[in-house]
Amino acid sequence: MSSYSPAETAEKSGFSIDTLRYYEKIGLLGGIARNASGRRVFSDDDLSWLGMLRCLRETGMPIAEMLRYSELARGGQETFAERLELLQDHDRRVEAQIRLLRAQQKKIKWKISFYSGKGVPEDD
Repeated sequence: MSSYSPAETAEKSGFSIDTLRYYEKIGLLGGIARNASGRRVFSDDDLSWLGMLRCLRETGMPIAEMLRYSELARGGQETFAERLELLQDHDRRVEAQIRLLRAQQKKIKWKISFYSGKGVPEDD
């Protein structure tokens, strides 16, 4: 198993070192190992978890829900049903946001077509 410094982890995860510290402080990142000199050392599992956190964050999950998901994930298999429900709720919100963005994108495309001199565009 590989280990990564905070700087390497920041580069690989796309999170800043300050965000990594913050996530550890509030409990989104638990059990980060320390080396002999007390510096944080991240594992491949930590990077994988950070990838999930990035997905949740970039799809608009509030920090409070991310914290709840993190707590549930530490709870083992007994929390699968609760995690499933939390993710399904989030997925429904993501779907609604995608529908809204698609509708707004149609308006933008209409204006692009208008300004490019192509007249009124046909529906996509």
